[in-house]
Amino acid sequence: MKNALLTMAVAAACFSYGAQADEKTGGDIVVTYQNDVATLDPAIGYDWQNWSMIKSLFDGLMDYRPGTTELVNDLAESYAISEDGKVYTFVLRKGVKFHNGREVTAADVKYSLERTVNPKTQSPGAGFFSPIAGYDEEASGKSTTLSGIEVVDDHTVKITLKEPNATFLHVLALNFASVVPREEVEKWGADFGKHPVGSGAFELQEWKLGQELIFRKNPNYFKAGVPRLDHIKFEMGQDPSVALLRLEKGEVDIAGDGVPPAQFLSFKNNPAYKGLMVTGDQLQTGYVTMKTTLPPFDNLKVRQAVNMAVNKDRIMRIINGRAAPANQPLPPAMPGYDKAYQGFSYDPAKAKQLLSEAGFPNGFATELYVMNTDPQPRIAQSIQQDLAKVGIHASIKSLAQANVIAAGGSASQAPMVWSGGMAWIADFPDPSNFYGPILGCAGAVEGGWNWARYCNKALDAQAAAADSMVKPDQQDARIEAWRKIFITAMDDAPWVPVFNEKRYTVHSARMGGEGALYVDPVHVPVNYDYIGLK
Repeated sequence: MKNALLTMAVAAACFSYGAQADEKTGGDIVVTYQNDVATLDPAIGYDWQNWSMIKSLFDGLMDYRPGTTELVNDLAESYAISEDGKVYTFVLRKGVKFHNGREVTAADVKYSLERTVNPKTQSPGAGFFSPIAGYDEEASGKSTTLSGIEVVDDHTVKITLKEPNATFLHVLALNFASVVPREEVEKWGADFGKHPVGSGAFELQEWKLGQELIFRKNPNYFKAGVPRLDHIKFEMGQDPSVALLRLEKGEVDIAGDGVPPAQFLSFKNNPAYKGLMVTGDQLQTGYVTMKTTLPPFDNLKVRQAVNMAVNKDRIMRIINGRAAPANQPLPPAMPGYDKAYQGFSYDPAKAKQLLSEAGFPNGFATELYVMNTDPQPRIAQSIQQDLAKVGIHASIKSLAQANVIAAGGSASQAPMVWSGGMAWIADFPDPSNFYGPILGCAGAVEGGWNWARYCNKALDAQAAAADSMVKPDQQDARIEAWRKIFITAMDDAPWVPVFNEKRYTVHSARMGGEGALYVDPVHVPVNYDYIGLK
C-alpha cells in the first residue's frame, strides 16, 4: 500500500484473546474522523480509515494475531499445502454465520475471490490474486470464474496456484479476501458498500451519510469473548483539534485522526495525558530515491556520499519524534530486518571525500522532488541544506502528489525524490512486498514505483528463489535470504532510507490506558474487535 507485515510456518489452530485484566465486557464508545467513509465493501475499500471498520465487519480465511504480524486461521479451521507448494486446501469452520443468518460455505469463498478479481468490481486489490490459476483469464474478461478455485464440499475449498508462492497466505489475510454473501451483493449491487453484510465481530446498525455510523455487536460471533464492546459510534466531520478537546472532556473515546502535528509534543509530554496514547509499529519506510540511470547518480560513490550527507536526527526533530531513523529498506517490524546492520553513518567529511573520488570535488547541481503537503517540504528543505554542506546544490520541486508520482516513474525526470507522504507501507507482512514494486527490475519501468530505476537481475533471481520456498521448514532460510537481498541492495545505495514512522492512536482514560487498544502493523490503526473498557 502506498501511503497508503512473521513467518509462513504458522500455527494451524485458531486463537482467542482474553480480556485485559482491567477491562470488562460491554459498553459503547465514540470514535471521530474528519472525513466521511466512502465504502465498507471489502473488495473496494483501501485506505487506513475504512480498513479497520471493514475488518470488524468481515472475516476471511486467514487473519493476524492482534497487534502482531503473525498469521493465524480465521474462517479456515485448518489448511494443507501440497508437496509442490501449488495447492492449498482449506477446511472451513462449521456453523459460522453471516449477519443475515446464513452459514458461510466454501461456495462463498470462491464467489468472493472471483468477485474481487472480476474487472467489473474495479477492486484495487485484484492484482494480489494473480498467483491463482485462471487469474489472467478472468482479469482479461475472458472468464467470470477462477479455474484454480474448486469447491470440494460445503466446508472445503481447494485453491491451485500457477507457481509456488510463499506470500499467498498473507494475501488471504487482506481485506480484499473477505468472504461475502452473494445474495446480499446481488441485492444491493453497487450499493453493497453502504449495506455491508459479513460474518465479522460487528454488524452495521445504522449509517447516516456524512454524519455517523453505528456498529453493533454480533451476538453469534464464533470467537469466544469477541467483541467486548456492544456498540461503536463513528462520528464524521470532526476537526481533529476539536475531536482532541472532546476526548480530553470524555466525550470521545478514540480520536481517529490522532493528534494534530502542532499539538503532538504538548500532548505527548503532558502528564495529565499519560497513558492515553498508544504507539504501534508501522511497516513503513520513508526514503530518498536517486535515479541510478541518470548521471551523476549512476556513480556508486555519489550515491554513498548522499547517504552520508543526510542528517536523519535533525529530520526526527522536524517531525517531533514521530518516527525512528532508518538505515535499510525494511522497517524493524518486518521479517528480514537486519538488527546488526549499521548502514551509512552521518559523515559529511566522508561524503565530501567520496564526491571528490567520484570526480565531483566541487559537487554538482540536481533536483529534489517532494509532495507539497506539510511537513514534506520542510523535510526536503532539511535534506537540501545537508546536501549543500557537501557541495550538492539541490533545487526543490514541490508539487502535488500525482505530479511527483508521475515524475518519479519517468526515466528522464526526478533525479531525486523524497517519498514522504507517498512512502511505502507494506500491503502484507512479508519482505517481498518491499522489493518487487520499489527495488525490483519489474518496478523499474515507465510509470513504475521503483523511482531509483534500480535493477539488479542477480537479486531478482534470488528474490524469485526465495518466494518459491513455501514449505514450513524452509521459512527461516527464506527470511535469511531476504535479509541478504536487502543488505546487498543497500550496498548499491539506490536509496537514502530516512525514517520508519510510528502509528499513534489516542483514546480516553476509560479505555484502560496503554494496552487497551491493539494497534496492528497490518493496515489497522485500531482493531475494534479486541478493545474494551475499564
